[in-house]
Parts: sequence; structure tokens; C-alpha cells
Amino acid sequence: MIAEPAPLAAPDVAVDPVTIFADLESGRLRAAAPNPAEPSGWRVEPAVKLAILARFADRTAADWIVGPFEFRDRAALPPRALAGGSWRIVPGGTAVRAGAHLEPGVVVMPPSYVNVGAWIGADTMVDSHVLVGSCAQVGARVHLAAGVLLGGVLEPPGARPVIVEDDAFVGAGSVLLDGVLVRTGAVIAAGVTLTGTSRLYDLVDGRVIEGSLAEPLVVPERAVVIPGTRSLGGSFAQANGLAAATAILVKIRDAGTDARIALEAALR
Repeated sequence: MIAEPAPLAAPDVAVDPVTIFADLESGRLRAAAPNPAEPSGWRVEPAVKLAILARFADRTAADWIVGPFEFRDRAALPPRALAGGSWRIVPGGTAVRAGAHLEPGVVVMPPSYVNVGAWIGADTMVDSHVLVGSCAQVGARVHLAAGVLLGGVLEPPGARPVIVEDDAFVGAGSVLLDGVLVRTGAVIAAGVTLTGTSRLYDLVDGRVIEGSLAEPLVVPERAVVIPGTRSLGGSFAQANGLAAATAILVKIRDAGTDARIALEAALR
């Protein structure tokens, strides 16, 4: 699970759109937070998303110059101030939007983009060309490898965002969408695409793990997931050897897996 280092607003409380970004950046508020009382272990806070959406209603434009880069966006959605923080934002084109929370030790390699409402836990590595979408929740000591896309969600307000729990690894070019929940220590190999309604074929326990619109897919703790294919039914598909891409849980993470995905401490 992702640690909860700061008190959170109670469910369904009124959230002030004027202070929403400061509250999100400081960690006083989160779009979703760990809660053992929930079946998934997570509570979604619709009021936070509604307050963010209220800021989008202001269509006044503004200009910003940050280093060598120029920006023009809605005045209510400025770039986040990053100087002096306990993180590394490596030069080269990264943008972090107001309302994104970064815990100490986060490293963001360029170019990457962290959208409004996102939470990134301590000592997490966000590699080059990574998108952390709106309200996505990323735990501590996670590695998002190059080209990873974590989808964002603001509507509907009660929908679960993409969540990657502590100590997980998401391989290069992988895509997580529609409220997928990746449990603690799981490993998503390069090139895996998972949506909230994906099927995950579990070779370890001989089952199919399915997600739905109401209950998005959950990748089990310490699962190792690789891309695969499954044959399509029907005479036409079989005659042409057609197959659909899918995800396969091939094993539970072990010492060998840990060694292959370890990131040198110096890089953090």
C-alpha cells in the first residue's frame, strides 16, 4: 500500500476550489487515499475532483516563462513551483502542473509530464517520456520506466484513478488506464497494456482476473505480468491465425526478478 503521511479530509466534505492546489501539493488532500475499510483498500474522494474541475471552469488565459520554456494555459492551472524541494527535476523539458504532490526523493527525468491531482511517493523514479495522468496515485520506491503512461481521470468524480502501490515496477512503454490498481511489489513488464476492463490470465493459480467498469482490474501483490496473445475464436480468425494481445501473470516476484529490475541507488 501507499503510506498516508498526512491527515485527509473526511469523505464528502466541501473542498475549497481556491485552495485546492495548495492542499493537494502539500498532501493535506488526495484524490484517492489508502483506506482499509474499502474493499479495494482505497477511498476515492469525489469532492477533490469536483474542486479541480471547478478550476477548469475559469477560461482566462495566462502566460508563464519557466527557464527556457514558454507556456500559455488557463490562468487557474499554472505550472507548479519546484525550486527548493526535496526532489530532483532533471533539466530538459519536464512539466509538473499545479496540484501535483511530490514526496521527498522523487526523481523526474526529462521530458515527462505530471498532471493535476497526481501523487508520487517517496524515492520514486519517473523516467523519460512518462505521463502521470490527472489524479493518478503512485507509491514509494516505484520505478516508472521510459515511456510509461498512467491514464488520468477527473470524470466521473467517483471513478477510481490509476493506482500503483509501493515498490512496484512498470516497464518501458507500458500503459495503465481506467482505474487499474497495481498492488505492492508487482512487476509490469515492458509493453504491457492494461485497462480497467482487461483480463489478466494467471498461470500461477490457473484463473482469469477480470476488471469491470464498476470494479476496475486489480493486479495482485508481487505479480509478474508480461505481454502475450490469445487465439481468437471463429473460422475466419482461425483460418488467418489471428490473436489478440493480452496480459499474462507468469509468476510471483522472486530474488531473480528483484535483481533484474534493481535501480542503482546512485541514480536516485
